[in-house]
Amino acid sequence: MTKSWQHCKNILIIRADNMGDLIMSVPAIRAIKESFSPKITVLTSSMAAGIVPAISEIDDVIVFDLPWVKAKETIASEEIFTLVQELRQKSFDAAVIFTVFSQNPLPAAMIAYLAGISLRLAYCRENPYELLTNWVTDREPYSFIQHQVSRDLQLVNSIGATTTNTHLHLSVSELTDEVVIGKLENAGINPSKPWLIFHAGVSEKKREYPKERWVAAAKTLIGQMGFQILFTGAGSEKHSCNELAELTGKGAISVAGLFSLQEFIALIKQAPLVVSVNTGTVHIAAAVNTPVVVLYAQTNPQHTPWEVPNKVLEYSIDVDTRSRNEVIQHLYKDVYKEPSPVPLAEDIVNAVTQLLAETSGDKKIS
Repeated sequence: MTKSWQHCKNILIIRADNMGDLIMSVPAIRAIKESFSPKITVLTSSMAAGIVPAISEIDDVIVFDLPWVKAKETIASEEIFTLVQELRQKSFDAAVIFTVFSQNPLPAAMIAYLAGISLRLAYCRENPYELLTNWVTDREPYSFIQHQVSRDLQLVNSIGATTTNTHLHLSVSELTDEVVIGKLENAGINPSKPWLIFHAGVSEKKREYPKERWVAAAKTLIGQMGFQILFTGAGSEKHSCNELAELTGKGAISVAGLFSLQEFIALIKQAPLVVSVNTGTVHIAAAVNTPVVVLYAQTNPQHTPWEVPNKVLEYSIDVDTRSRNEVIQHLYKDVYKEPSPVPLAEDIVNAVTQLLAETSGDKKIS
């Protein structure tokens, strides 16, 4: 074990993008916590910050939308200097920068460098020289591709941080569970009868699954198997979720915007199964051990469900909507070179049926 890291007691984690990304970093954060016993502060975005209270390994959070990460709002350039000063005042011993393989770690490394953080770890393709004191050559996706959780664990393994518990985990209180049941009943859902979650909302339009196929799958599961279908989403997605429920008809209810994030975690925890596009909901499901069927738009192969029963239904995205990032372009030339059709509604029904049979369908509200 690297002696200088072993004695670090105040560590900054930079995980600057979305909620799902931060959730997938939890096992690596746990490895740092268990190996060095430090205070852990996470620098993350406004999109991800809400999940922090459910992650027991994190002691503090700094919320900042860095300009090299896609965010809802832009920041003034002088705010970067304010952030650097804040980090300097907190006297961090070390910084660990987590990235997907298509991201450049050096802007974040520069922030840590300017803040006077003496140890700085990240993956990097090019020689970072003084910006990183510890770096692992980034060979993904050209030589191999591993899951994001494995990627993050391998990074911290390089400085001697390990854990035997590689599961994702989010915590919710029993009181929150009770609140969720009450809200379901008030919305007209009978918790004693079978129900499933359909989560259709995405942060990028290119990952949307066709509306008519959501509806067709929901109608089949309601009509043939007697399920109640809950269309979930953020408050901003209420209109689209209401529309899906209305088009589906009897047995479908929109609960978009009904739950806080903590309540949403509890809702997923109590669900027997979740059907979702590839977004943060998938990783919440994995973190509370709820089986999940993923309608997986082919944007990044690292983000499939981790250590939870699942079915992944992949499909190609339109050429015109693909990322201009050259690393992602490599995926389309190599990993995703053969087109995959958008899954049919019956594909969803079959995946749900098979997954419930494999897991005995015994996870439900009681």
